[in-house]
Amino acid sequence: MSTPASADLIVQARDWLADDPDAATRAELEKVVTAAESGDQAALDDLADRFSGLLEFGTAGLRGALGAGPARMNRVVVIRAAAGLTSYLQQELGKPDVTLVIGYDARHHSDTFARDTAAVVVGAGGRAMILPHPLPTPVLAFMIRHLGADAGVMVTASHNPPQDNGYKVYLGDGSQIVPPADARIADAIARFPRAADVPLADDGWQTLDDDVIDDYVDAVCRVVQPDGPRDLAIVHTALHGVGAAVVRKSFLQAGFQAPDPVTDQEQPDPDFPTVSFPNPEEPGAIDHALALAERTGADLVIANDPDADRCAVAVPRDGAWTMLRGDEVGALLGAYLLERGVAPGACFANSIVSSRLLAAMARAAGVPHAETLTGFKWISRVPGLAYGYEEALGYCVDPAAVRDKDGISAALLIAEFAAGLKTTGRTLDDVLADLAAAHGTHATDSFSVRVTDLAVIGAIMARLRAEPPQVVARRQVVRVDDLAEGAGGLPPTEGLRYFLDDDTRVIVRPSGTEPKLKVYLETIDADPAMAATKLAATRAEFERLTAPA
Repeated sequence: MSTPASADLIVQARDWLADDPDAATRAELEKVVTAAESGDQAALDDLADRFSGLLEFGTAGLRGALGAGPARMNRVVVIRAAAGLTSYLQQELGKPDVTLVIGYDARHHSDTFARDTAAVVVGAGGRAMILPHPLPTPVLAFMIRHLGADAGVMVTASHNPPQDNGYKVYLGDGSQIVPPADARIADAIARFPRAADVPLADDGWQTLDDDVIDDYVDAVCRVVQPDGPRDLAIVHTALHGVGAAVVRKSFLQAGFQAPDPVTDQEQPDPDFPTVSFPNPEEPGAIDHALALAERTGADLVIANDPDADRCAVAVPRDGAWTMLRGDEVGALLGAYLLERGVAPGACFANSIVSSRLLAAMARAAGVPHAETLTGFKWISRVPGLAYGYEEALGYCVDPAAVRDKDGISAALLIAEFAAGLKTTGRTLDDVLADLAAAHGTHATDSFSVRVTDLAVIGAIMARLRAEPPQVVARRQVVRVDDLAEGAGGLPPTEGLRYFLDDDTRVIVRPSGTEPKLKVYLETIDADPAMAATKLAATRAEFERLTAPA
């Protein structure tokens, strides 16, 4: 039986069909609309989800499932986003001939979305430059400043599942957008309600050549010392992403032997056939790399996510291969940079959900340290930044080259550190032990509560605010920060931060890129075993506290 709500949904869908330039998404939506018109409740629910609102700029710009409708990633959404972005830049900069550089990965439709963006920019009187083929996100981030562009767009969904794609926006300083630019871009997008009314150029944009790769590699290779140690056997996996060729070129140019690739994950494949989730943090994602390292007797395993802006590291430990936590890699890179020397006034930084170990190391070395909100859009803007990281495998080791996380330069630096240690019979684990002895064991952990209905996350956060825990794992909760009200001078963001009387810290926040609630835990103790015990007990308690009702 038809209702006013269902009739309105069908009208919206018919309007969308008339505006959609893509035959595939039109056919997809036509099938759903036809079923909805016949009273199919599943189809009506599908339409309600597709038309629940326009994808909004978040932690990583636009990101969502591919498909027809304003709440999906498709050509209509991209054309409108590109028109809004171009209009915003023209207004902000006071000129029509704004310049954008556009990159894309190998996900489904990334090349189409990149070309549509270029067509919109040129159609609006601007200049567009497209990278020559699917390339890592750090290459695009580098090229913005290298080419003197006013902004950059990277079409990627990073480590999201294969059905997703995304649209990451950078401004001319090479940093991702932050408020109020995101809201102003959203307002500009709203001024283009129909894709069909956006002028699209048939040509006129510039497709760059492979010199851009040479320029990027030249820059990132400067992160390592030209005469540094290089004797290291490395296994590398690109997880079906776009990093393999640039990683290989970078390591060879820096003087390392070529990493041994995981061949069945080396070539880009938008379906990510050998992994259930293309994120190195996910259980099983780097198992193929660990197995290859075991067979070949490698010294180190390096994994990049599909757009190569993140870097995971695994080491042999107690007779087995173990992936280091992001906080461990963050501390190791920080230790190596401190060992090499930091310029006066330079600052180290990490996000609020990352370990407090880097802050302790910086304090001991007399180096300024800053804590930021989650995301490199914040970390990259720290004044005087020399090094920044976040626990989700993101590291910025050379802000002068790439003002964003870069999984390739981070891989080079950690490889040089490991190679140098190898010459003295030491390992990365030995350095972690030294850091624990000097600053206490900073044991960290995290878990996610995945949901299909985002309202569940809101309900959990509301419950935690209404019924704040007083005791966790037999320790008193001595402080609760509501991050939504701002804390420590940081901008407001949704989340809660708890401190226990033994300096254990827990942060609960919704993910900015995926439908999940994330919980981050850290305990500090001189005794590693005690730190691990407290961490496990705290995690168990917060798994209970954040369980959906």
